[in-house]
Amino acid sequence: MDTGDTAWVLTSAALVLLMTPGLALFYGGMVRSKSVLNMMMMSFSALAVVTVLWVLYGYSMAFGDDVAGGLVGNPGDYLGLAGLMDPDALVFTVPSLAFVGFQAVFAIITVALISGAIADRARFVPWLVFTAVWATVVYFPVAHWVFAFDGVTGADFVGGWIANDLQALDFAGGTAVHINAGAAGLALALVLGRRKGFGKEAMRPHNLPLVMIGAGLLWFGWFGFNAGSAIGANVFAAVAWVNTLSATAAAVIGWLVVEQVRDGRPTSLGAASGIVAGLVAITPAAASVNPVGALVLGLVAGVLCALAVGLKYRLGYDDSLDVVGVHLVGGLWGTIGIGLLATASAPAAVDGLFYGGGVDQLWRQVVGAVAVLTFSFVLTVLIGLAISRTIGFRLDEELEVEGIDGAEHAESAYDFTSSGGGGLGLASGHLAAATAPAPGRTGSSSPTSPTSKEGANA
Repeated sequence: MDTGDTAWVLTSAALVLLMTPGLALFYGGMVRSKSVLNMMMMSFSALAVVTVLWVLYGYSMAFGDDVAGGLVGNPGDYLGLAGLMDPDALVFTVPSLAFVGFQAVFAIITVALISGAIADRARFVPWLVFTAVWATVVYFPVAHWVFAFDGVTGADFVGGWIANDLQALDFAGGTAVHINAGAAGLALALVLGRRKGFGKEAMRPHNLPLVMIGAGLLWFGWFGFNAGSAIGANVFAAVAWVNTLSATAAAVIGWLVVEQVRDGRPTSLGAASGIVAGLVAITPAAASVNPVGALVLGLVAGVLCALAVGLKYRLGYDDSLDVVGVHLVGGLWGTIGIGLLATASAPAAVDGLFYGGGVDQLWRQVVGAVAVLTFSFVLTVLIGLAISRTIGFRLDEELEVEGIDGAEHAESAYDFTSSGGGGLGLASGHLAAATAPAPGRTGSSSPTSPTSKEGANA
């Protein structure tokens, strides 16, 4: 055991844990005021449910010895984390429980990310059921595919097929986290259907400072996400840290340039969204590219994701907070981009197409990305339909219009009646002004719907 490596992994786990409350703020600010508590509760409840499952059997399904040809770990190997408190139980140079904690927070935020696609309209108890089922049948197996390398917990350990047989590179979760969550978000958005008024009413973020705070916390925590995936205080961690900073900064610039050219003005919402797009894209590639490659990867991610968020208006699916446009598109670009921009001078020591490596790594990245996308999408559709047709997933239309916070939690995020004389009228006036539609922005983290006419109508 190395104490420095252990300290870094535990610190990184705490940083990644902070990302889920950060996501709650980010998503919470992006919805309308009548939905903010429900939106935040979806993230916090994912933290609670997934943690319990991870301790009971999730870690074992992800990192138990393979029992199905690289598809899933043995859920009985570490049931209830049995045997992992032994001082001699190590993963690389850190105690097994440090690794358990680090991987737990990955599972948590992957589930929480999905919630943004179904904001405003998903009932809370069915969401809890979905969280438990999806983590069990989708995330835990995919984590085994991607993160469980042969020999990681012992000489005879057999891991997942993407890591060991396909040998696609995913340093910190481009496939297992972002493509996985993005595909699931698209599937659930299709199953639940569009919000009432989608494409006709402005559904603007109610609190942009909250969005910016959330984006800042995500960027801060993401250094643990990426650099912590080195599972040690080493050159992998240092390269991942610098690449994470570089790609994210470039993505912000790319997104804002798109907004300036297309809309005539850069926005704070665009900057926050660009941060997340860059973080998503560099996640799988953090140890595969050099800093200049990270800048290119991030810049392209900012441009692609800024353009992709408008697809929901053209194609008619209601991805409320652009999980598809940012996480699915950004995750696909970051994962496939490794096959183009990877360089053997980086710690992963693989050359991509642009560095003379041919298409060998590129096809591996494409196969891994498509496999996870397809698996996640199909199973999420089945899970979503099963819940919808049994206990009901979608909130009643009347309650959706009134506000999901009151309907599902009997609470309101903002008390507009607590001020003194005349306060109600004043607060109501401010609320009306704050929620009045404005030209050029139709809501969530996306730009206006594709045509200027639609934006003007909004």
